[in-house]
Amino acid sequence: MVTVCGFTFVKNAVKLDFPLVESILSALPLCDKFVVVVGDSADGTRELIEKIGNSKIQIIDSVWDESQKTGGRVYALETDKAFQAVALEYDWCLYIQADELLHEEDYPKIQDALNEWHKHPDVEGLLFNYFHFYGSYDYVAASRKWYRKEIRIIRNDKSIQSYRDAQGFRKQGKKLTVVPVDATVYHYGWVRPPALMQKKCEAVKKYYSGTTNVSQAFEFDYEQNFDVLTKFVGTHPEVMKKRIEAKNWEINVDTSKIRMKFKYRLLYYFEKFVGIRLFEYKNYQLKPKTK
Repeated sequence: MVTVCGFTFVKNAVKLDFPLVESILSALPLCDKFVVVVGDSADGTRELIEKIGNSKIQIIDSVWDESQKTGGRVYALETDKAFQAVALEYDWCLYIQADELLHEEDYPKIQDALNEWHKHPDVEGLLFNYFHFYGSYDYVAASRKWYRKEIRIIRNDKSIQSYRDAQGFRKQGKKLTVVPVDATVYHYGWVRPPALMQKKCEAVKKYYSGTTNVSQAFEFDYEQNFDVLTKFVGTHPEVMKKRIEAKNWEINVDTSKIRMKFKYRLLYYFEKFVGIRLFEYKNYQLKPKTK
C-alpha cells in the first residue's frame, strides 16, 4: 500500500469564509499525514484547524512575504513551504487548496490510481477534473476561462515546485507527466455571501496586482459578473452538507444568458456541441498511451 501526505496553505480562513475545515476533512481519508501551513492570521484560523482534533494534521506557522504581490506569487511560495515540509517517507502528496474539496464517492478511484501508477516512475502526478461553483451551490461556471483539469496529486519529489499562482506544478520549469484520474475537485472559491465575496476579492486582488485600493462596492454582484453558467445536478461532498444547509443568501441568474465576446462565444458553442476545447491551456503533459 502506498503512503500519502496531504498538504495545503491558508491565511485568514475565518475572516474570508473559506470552507477550510470541510476541505481538510474531505482529504483526510486518503492521507496518512496532512500538513497545513498557516499564514499570519489574526482571526482564529489556527485554532479552527486545531479544533478538528485529528492526529494526522501537522500545523506549521508561516509569515507571508508581502513583497511577492505580483501574479499571486506568494501563493506558490506558501504551497512550496507546505510541500517541502512533507517527510520523504511518503510516496505521494495530495494538494488541496482551502476552497477545494474531494467527494467521498471518488475515494476508491483515487486510491486505485495511486496504487496503479506508483509502479510507473515516469508518472509524476495525477490529473483531476473540476467543478467551479459560482454564486451558490447550484451553479457551475462553464466558460473556457475556468480550467477544466489540474494536477492535485504529485510524487514526493522535492524538485517539483508550485507554478505561478499555485494553480499547478512544474519540475525544473518543465510540465509534469501525468495521467487522468476519474475524480473531481469541487471548487467553492466563488461561493460566499455577497458581502464576504467582495471582501475576498479585495484581499486576493492585492496579491496579484499589489494594489491596496478598496472597492466602493459593499457586496459582490454575482448576477452581473458571470459569463455563462450551468445548473449543477450532482451531489456535493457529504462534509459540505451543514454549510450548504446554512446558506442564507439567494441569487437569481438566467442560465440562458451568455456574456462573451463573439470569438469566445463561437469557441464555447463548438466545445458544447463537439466536446473539444480548442486552444486549451494545459499546465501538464499527458503520459503517452502505450499500444
